[in-house]
Amino acid sequence: MKVLRVGLLSGGISSALTCIEMIRRYGKENSVIINHDITGRVEDQDIKRFKQEVADYLGMEITYVNMDGWEDKDPLDVCMEIGAFKVGNGSALCTSYMKTQPFQKWLKANYPVKRGQMREDVVFYYGFSSDEKVRITRRVGIMAAQGYMTDYPLASWHFTKRTIYDLSEIGIKPPRTYEMFRHANCKGCLKSGKQQWYIIFCTDYDYFKKAIRAEEQIGYSILKDTYLSDLECKFASMKALGIEPTEKVGFQRFWADVRKMLKESEDILPCECSVA
Repeated sequence: MKVLRVGLLSGGISSALTCIEMIRRYGKENSVIINHDITGRVEDQDIKRFKQEVADYLGMEITYVNMDGWEDKDPLDVCMEIGAFKVGNGSALCTSYMKTQPFQKWLKANYPVKRGQMREDVVFYYGFSSDEKVRITRRVGIMAAQGYMTDYPLASWHFTKRTIYDLSEIGIKPPRTYEMFRHANCKGCLKSGKQQWYIIFCTDYDYFKKAIRAEEQIGYSILKDTYLSDLECKFASMKALGIEPTEKVGFQRFWADVRKMLKESEDILPCECSVA
């Protein structure tokens, strides 16, 4: 029985290593690499460069499984059309519309499963690491319930089976987003916290203001405990103090440093909400 191997290339380092391991072990024949392309408004062009370089290295074409209108609609556009940011247990609706729904449509069109059966001729490969056991357990359950098998090379393949641990081994540079963020996701991720939104405030003020307009239109906040408009003055003061916009510093240390610097300067630094 021929087994189709499907590597899910997100645009980050871990998924790239997973796709490389999959192809090195099983070959290009009967293998597919899929990705959800996202508008360049929120997906850095260097992520797109990275995805293509990984595909070129493997000698494969990327199969794009995209939302209709993906070239123009960013996550905020999607959420404003829906009228909500999140649902249920906090799942971001943009993820559902931009990734999950196109993926499910692609599955049904190409690899349908009869109710109550498990397909043994297709396996999906995810880039979760060994310290992401909760995510792995959840993904195994979701895919198995739909009748699909999954594998996690970075977590379950023993060291003797791994062939690559760093992309520098093949001369591919990670996306530049890793210099500031901890990931290669959309900037201004609706699942992120204040620290990432401070980065957006400093690096893409227009998108920060769009997020404020989205909160006003939807009538709900992106963050759990405050609106972005309420943080704008604080972020302006932080930027004026030269606080580096980064996720490379843990959030506890980051905000401890912020509190210290703001307190030290509270008598001399006015709120500068117009600072962009």
